[in-house]
Amino acid sequence: MRLHEGVVALVTGAASGIGRASAGQFAREGARAVVVVDIDETGGREVAAEIARSGCEALFLRVDVSDAAAVAALVEHVADRFGRLDCAHNNAGISEPPVPFHELGEASWQRMLALNLSSVFWCMQAEIRQMLRQPLVRGRRGVIVNTSSGAGIVPALGQAHYTAAKHGVLGLTKCAAAEYVSAGIRTNAICPGLTDTRMVREFLAASPPGVAEAVRRTVPGG
Repeated sequence: MRLHEGVVALVTGAASGIGRASAGQFAREGARAVVVVDIDETGGREVAAEIARSGCEALFLRVDVSDAAAVAALVEHVADRFGRLDCAHNNAGISEPPVPFHELGEASWQRMLALNLSSVFWCMQAEIRQMLRQPLVRGRRGVIVNTSSGAGIVPALGQAHYTAAKHGVLGLTKCAAAEYVSAGIRTNAICPGLTDTRMVREFLAASPPGVAEAVRRTVPGG
């Protein structure tokens, strides 16, 4: 039996990078349906089409996950269409070029927290509400995985807002894990290091001279 045989999975930020890989892996591991969520309609539809060609049902939904009402409607739509939500990977997020702590502007701070922290909170709330309504299957009601970052553990210099948001994702994850494990909902987080994704390439390209090489030197494998 494959790892995700028969499950209904939802992945945010699934049009590229880690989210795209996650959505594809759900399909390869036997998911019944994969819901691809992103604001990038072109990339999202492309990912959904790839999954559908593999024989797994795929649905693309364009949703701004920093909008609490939109997220609630998203999860309700998934439940109405597929009957339940078994797995959720809350992965959507952004990065910005590094800026000194004392020069970080309010707009950047608010945008980063909205898209990298509040979005995870809204998704988790809606997913947990749905999972609590579901009967147990093989001893559980659902699984949630959040994408934090290495910056959720150690500081990313010049990225105070990103670091704060990713630390916050771990805090949310720990709270939900402790509160809902007895209800059959498992919650966890991953903390990727530097990963060759479109977001990381754009971050390095927009950074001041020398930053890309300095960042690469922090990767043991080069």
